Amino acid sequence: MDGSLIWSSVAWRILGGVLNVGIVLLVAPLCQGVLRKVTARVQSRQGPPLLQPYFDLLKLLGKEDIESGETPLMQRFAAYLSLATVLTVACLVPMGFVAPMNGVADIILLIYLLTLCGICTLLAGLAAGSTYSLVGASREMMSMIALEPLLAIALIVGAVHMGSFRLDTVLNGSVYETNGIPWSGLIMLAVMILSFQAFVQRLPFDIAEAETELMEGPLMEYSGPKLALFKYAQMAKLVIYSALFVRMFVPWGSQLAFPLAGLLFWVMFWAKVFVVVLLVTLVAATHARYRIDQAIRFFASLFVVALGALVLASYGH
Repeated sequence: MDGSLIWSSVAWRILGGVLNVGIVLLVAPLCQGVLRKVTARVQSRQGPPLLQPYFDLLKLLGKEDIESGETPLMQRFAAYLSLATVLTVACLVPMGFVAPMNGVADIILLIYLLTLCGICTLLAGLAAGSTYSLVGASREMMSMIALEPLLAIALIVGAVHMGSFRLDTVLNGSVYETNGIPWSGLIMLAVMILSFQAFVQRLPFDIAEAETELMEGPLMEYSGPKLALFKYAQMAKLVIYSALFVRMFVPWGSQLAFPLAGLLFWVMFWAKVFVVVLLVTLVAATHARYRIDQAIRFFASLFVVALGALVLASYGH
């Protein structure tokens, strides 16, 4: 390949990555604002301004970053790694257009990165050493062990149907647009809908932080800029997981041609993402928090169902 074409391709990938990261950073606090506002309305309250999450992040980022000489290295590093991991995923997942790193990643890397984000929160709680942080970290660990396999199976089911582990192949929606939704896809759709609140750490599955019990859980000992980074990462996860859900299960229109039809699909894509955010908000506003034992039993039952879907997918159904 000609050198100029290679550099042009690299430049477009970098530009696309910056664009995707910028979109996630801009939209994530807005989604959080929508979530707060709708929750307040459902509960007959006025609620904070729609842009309040932006102000909260700016306030935390402007505070002094207080550390002692005995602060563990992991406690200093976890916040940066958490946000960096989420933003890396943003470069791998299509945000309305083709993903910037299209074709250079597989579903194994995606699973690893999404799990790493949760591990960062887990390590942050363990490094802090506070009693409440350790309780929150233990809950986070149990939830991750029970929850992460569900996303892995959903992606593997798509990979089996597409005959490839390449991320762009699994997320391009071809299996649903050309062949109709298979039985295994329908089952995994139901599993992901039932577990989606847990992936984005919203009620009734925000067990690790449980503000009325543990007051931020693993992040209790954090403040200032590091807390802002963790909060930003949590907001961004809502956008990332919503985008993944749309690309995997509601992909219709993803094959439209650029630019006019492509721009229409971009608008459709973000409309579907905001619908998912609204549904998350309504569930969170109308359900009480599960206990950790209830959540584990719930995830275990979904895991058994997901394994059944994987078996069906292996037989082409």
